[in-house]
Amino acid sequence: MVDNVIWPAALDAAATRSEGRRVSLDLAVEDPTVDEIAKAVQQVGYDSVIERDKTYPREYEQRGRVLVKNADDAGKSDLLGAVAAYLQVLRE
Repeated sequence: MVDNVIWPAALDAAATRSEGRRVSLDLAVEDPTVDEIAKAVQQVGYDSVIERDKTYPREYEQRGRVLVKNADDAGKSDLLGAVAAYLQVLRE
C-alpha cells in the first residue's frame, strides 16, 4: 500500500502547472502550509502525517509534505480537489 503524497506546490496559486500545481487556479490558494493541508486532509476523512524536512524537487525552499494514509478508495486528482476545496473553506 503506497501513501498519497501532497506537496504544498500542488495546491499553490502562485505556482504554474510546470512548477507543480495540480489543481485549477480557482481551487488553488496562496502559499498553503503543511499544517493547513493536514487539517484539510483530516476534514476529508483520511489520516495524515506531516514530514517537515522534505523539499519538493522543483523548489529550493523546504516546505515539507503531507502523507495521506489509507486513501486507496480515492484517486489522486479527486483527493487534491477535495483538499483544495477544504483549504479554501479553512482560509475564510
